[in-house]
Amino acid sequence: MKKIVNYLCLTLPIVLIFSCTNLEIEATDSLISDGFAGVANIEGEVANISNIVAGGDLANSGGLFGLNEVSSDEYLVATRGTDWGDNGRWLSMHQHTWNAELSDIINAWQQLNSITINATRVINDKSVSTASGEVSQLKAEARFYRAWSMTWILDMWRQVPLRDVDLPNSAIPEVLTGQAAIDYIVDDLNAAIADLPAVTAGDAIGLKSSPSKAAARHLLARVYLNKHVYLGEEPATTDMQAVISAVDEISADGYSLAASGDFFDIFRPSNDVETIWWSPSDAGEKIWPTLHYNQNSPGNDGGGWNGFATLSEFYQSFEGDPDTNYVGDGQEERRGWVPDATTANADNLGIGYGFLIGQQYEQDGTPLTSRADVGSVPLVFTKEVEKAEYSAPADNAVLETAGTRMLKYHPNEEGGDRRRHVVKYRFADAYLMKAEAMFRMGDDPTTMINTLRNIRGAEDLSSVGETELLAERGRELYQELARRQDLIRFGQFLRAWNLKNEGDSHLQIFPIPTSDVLANPNLVQNPGY
Repeated sequence: MKKIVNYLCLTLPIVLIFSCTNLEIEATDSLISDGFAGVANIEGEVANISNIVAGGDLANSGGLFGLNEVSSDEYLVATRGTDWGDNGRWLSMHQHTWNAELSDIINAWQQLNSITINATRVINDKSVSTASGEVSQLKAEARFYRAWSMTWILDMWRQVPLRDVDLPNSAIPEVLTGQAAIDYIVDDLNAAIADLPAVTAGDAIGLKSSPSKAAARHLLARVYLNKHVYLGEEPATTDMQAVISAVDEISADGYSLAASGDFFDIFRPSNDVETIWWSPSDAGEKIWPTLHYNQNSPGNDGGGWNGFATLSEFYQSFEGDPDTNYVGDGQEERRGWVPDATTANADNLGIGYGFLIGQQYEQDGTPLTSRADVGSVPLVFTKEVEKAEYSAPADNAVLETAGTRMLKYHPNEEGGDRRRHVVKYRFADAYLMKAEAMFRMGDDPTTMINTLRNIRGAEDLSSVGETELLAERGRELYQELARRQDLIRFGQFLRAWNLKNEGDSHLQIFPIPTSDVLANPNLVQNPGY
């Protein structure tokens, strides 16, 4: 496959540097006499943590995204000819056949844990120096980042390592699980909320790239919404009320649902009423993995990477004729549209929004074809990928064009196709969390859901239960790192779907990398691995 490159260079902090030529330890060495002495520049360290969040396997097409999206009913990455084989990593995520040696699991685990330790160093009382910025706010940002990373670790592995930086480096980190981990995360978020700035919906978009009170409350709502899953219990009324209260406070900061016609504007690098927190991640990682090699833009002369496709059942959960998605086909707004020969132009590059199906076009209206080495067949994206991988030369043309493509970030937007703006939290997610919390408390969320559907150009539902809530979250939040978590919470993650068999319950969490289990006896490999 074409090499997926993350253009954000990250410099991970090096806590201890040992000379290779002078191994003698001086009696005055602070490592021995004083231990951890505090972070020298808090502002720089918090900026470094933000960079870790925005890059590597926490922001590219694999890692955190792959484990939570490709593992769901949203995505299938078929092996197209010789592309996207990658030693079976993509199919293992889709088919739930991963093991502890999967690079995406190892890298995501390591990078999330690096945020935890780096944030802990910032939060420590000995860290008092900064180049600029208010120390209390910077430490609050570090608490948010630590809570963010620990929540993902809890969600994906159920065991959260935590190192006390005041102890010797040889000390084995403790491991938090269950209620203890949840309490730690909630305490961090409540402490962060006290010192984070109140960024409202109307404030400049640049302010929303850093943690705010609203972002911390959004994460707090997520923790409480999923708490019963982490504890293996039924949802508690007090937890659901905590979700509602957090969302109401976000609403009080002016955040609301984007107006009809503005859905795809949310993912542009400009201000809107929905974006709560965005990260300066490479938007190209959300664009080029799905587009065909011959779908070009001025900023990506090599075309798309032709990997990611959605499943037919997911695509068909949206309103509209499933066989066509051109302009004016009666589809709801969130399903997007595909330009045809009459609507393709230099502005849209012949590339649509949402779900790309059927014949694809160049920006001048010329019908596109596949590559010459597979016969230059018409570039017609089908509803479904019928085969998971290449097995014979005759498969090439079929696999190259198979599958509906899914696109929220368009390549021809301000800042270009590799712009650094990816939405992490937005109000529609908070809104739907509140609706779900109401449902789990015994209230009827139908009016709330229909309000959202009306704005998005979909018809009213007569009633809303678990099936409708899960489907609505899927229609609203595809490609936004929510689907695996949602499927687990609604008991649907283990079911069979296209090119994936029904799975065992242990697959709802991932294996801990073997090297970490061996290095830390407080970690116990998760069941089934």
